[in-house]
Amino acid sequence: MTTASTNDVLRAVRIGLRMSQDDLAKALRRAGEELGEPNEASKRLVQRWESGTSRAPRPVYARALEHVTGRPVEALGFTLPVPQARVHSDSSGGHDMDHSPDGVQAATATQPPPTDMNYSGIWLSRYEFFSSSRDETFEGKHYVVLLQHGARLTGQSLPGASSNPDSPLSLDLTIDRNVVTGSWIEQTAADGYYQGARYHGAIQLLVEPTGRRMAGKWVGFGKDFDVNTGPWELRLVDTSTSKATLQKYSGPPE
Repeated sequence: MTTASTNDVLRAVRIGLRMSQDDLAKALRRAGEELGEPNEASKRLVQRWESGTSRAPRPVYARALEHVTGRPVEALGFTLPVPQARVHSDSSGGHDMDHSPDGVQAATATQPPPTDMNYSGIWLSRYEFFSSSRDETFEGKHYVVLLQHGARLTGQSLPGASSNPDSPLSLDLTIDRNVVTGSWIEQTAADGYYQGARYHGAIQLLVEPTGRRMAGKWVGFGKDFDVNTGPWELRLVDTSTSKATLQKYSGPPE
């Protein structure tokens, strides 16, 4: 007879893959090597997950589990520290965050956040804004290099790496558990539609369980002296910040 905390979903997925607990541990270690994130998965760790003794995998294991099973970690029966963030229009001119339809549980004060996560790397930044003068919604995209210093993240778009020419973006963020809060600044092109205007505002994002996506909202002022808001998302595309990697992403996002 199973208990309420037993992770029967993970066990069923493992059995469906025709793996023993030891086989899964070995597959996770191989996945870690392939992903460039070595881990120390063991049969004992898999046993702890399935018994419910350990109810949430660390991010490095979450990514390996996704790689091996082909399923998002939130669909593997774990009690995760944050919900899967989904941004949608609230039909009132703003945007809301929803939990995923897979029944992911919301964060609680007793659930510790990941403490070993390093968010440094190349991220694809994407936000949406409504232009009242053009009566249309537009999208801004940048490849941004994020560097982590303790609980602080600093971000800067790479040269030429924006969907709008000559539109550099900078971010100054602070990590608090699985919430990222801070400010943004974007300098528009002198010969562009906004004629070199400098925009800035606030941003708050939720970090998804694997640490590879942040989603939330921005707040900023418009040219008519009103305060606007919209969705903002950051997706990790490369954990390297080498010179060759920076050069690779120094171009407009597709």
